[in-house]
Amino acid sequence: MKRPQLLGVAIAGVCGLGAFFGVMSLVNRPATVVKEEVQTNTTQVLVAKTEIGLGQMTAPENFRWQDWPQNATSPAYVQRSQRPNAIRDLSGSVARAPLLAGEPVTAQKLVKAGDGGVLAAILPPGMRAISTRIKEETSAGRLILPNDHVDVILTLRRRGRSGDQHVSDTLFRNVRVLAIGQLIEAREGKKLAEGNTATLELTPQQAEELAAANSRGEISLALRSIADIQGRDEPTPGKDARAESIKVLRYGVKTRAYGVN
Repeated sequence: MKRPQLLGVAIAGVCGLGAFFGVMSLVNRPATVVKEEVQTNTTQVLVAKTEIGLGQMTAPENFRWQDWPQNATSPAYVQRSQRPNAIRDLSGSVARAPLLAGEPVTAQKLVKAGDGGVLAAILPPGMRAISTRIKEETSAGRLILPNDHVDVILTLRRRGRSGDQHVSDTLFRNVRVLAIGQLIEAREGKKLAEGNTATLELTPQQAEELAAANSRGEISLALRSIADIQGRDEPTPGKDARAESIKVLRYGVKTRAYGVN
């Protein structure tokens, strides 16, 4: 091969190699990443750092500040811009309602110690807390726990011609149990509530009736289904209802039949 021909082949080879590496560099070039920053308006709200149980006294380690979208902030939330010392101020408070970890803290769920006891903090406005004696056989085998709903039954012993008779009347229906003994919250794994008293949530009139009933006979609690808790439209017998009820004389002992107009 002549010298000019060799020179042409060499030039063509060099050009081919250059084109090959040029194409490979384009193929293997990393993709360009476009970063777009979106500005969001956030604020810091106070949340529960750990789970806080009903009636628990809080400490600084139970709270933390959390970034929160401004447009999703409720006026009830504790915001750092408004209350920068909230962790210190709310420490030592009592939880009126349970708080989950990460849940925003509201002033309505906490009450400062000294502003009332734990039971007074969880008692709804206008209601009364009153206790009654219970035993295993009069409280569903001690399986009734706080926040369960029960019927309150009064059993009286009456003297008749054929001897003593026992009469039972339902005093109240579908009332909430606030505490069993000193237990105000059913904790995980606790299946039995120990205590000789049950504290019930009643109206002032019902509280008077229960106080009188405790001195007249034995009080029993009948556990209600959890499905009854939502629909509390069932009337509770009261003084007016019992005044309008029919009294039946059975074997010399008076009983009542409720719900008769």
